[in-house]
Amino acid sequence: MNKPMIMKVLFISIFLIFTATYAFAQLDTTSYPNERQEIRRLLRSQGPGKQLDCADMIAVGPKGDISFSHEQWIEAQKKEKLIFKGIKPVPNQEYIRIYGGTIAVVNILINVNVVVDGQDLNIKVRRLEVYHKVAGYWCRVAGQGTQVDESLFPIETRRKT
Repeated sequence: MNKPMIMKVLFISIFLIFTATYAFAQLDTTSYPNERQEIRRLLRSQGPGKQLDCADMIAVGPKGDISFSHEQWIEAQKKEKLIFKGIKPVPNQEYIRIYGGTIAVVNILINVNVVVDGQDLNIKVRRLEVYHKVAGYWCRVAGQGTQVDESLFPIETRRKT
């Protein structure tokens, strides 16, 4: 084979591998309308005492602590003297990605009314949560929240995708 032919075959091979890899890597995360609606309902039903967690849930607290079950997460809240009084999603601030119809990755901004060591606080928290659908029901397998400093990161009311 001459050099131009080798280059041509090499170029075509690389192009085909790149194209196949790119096409394979593109996952449809914006479809699944029924699952998206189920997750939205679940997010709006959150509140104190509402159990959404899988048995093997992992949570990271605001100070970097890690809990490996719902019970450990509740104990960490008690240790920090936290009492959740209310949780309400901020409109147009939820981003849901569904993978294969059984995994949901959610980024949501919530208004949280919490009592910390006897003091009432109203804060905005950006949550990253992962849900898994098991036997027809969604449960949270992971979550982490970060308090939003609106002086540094103002909340836009328009949704960006």
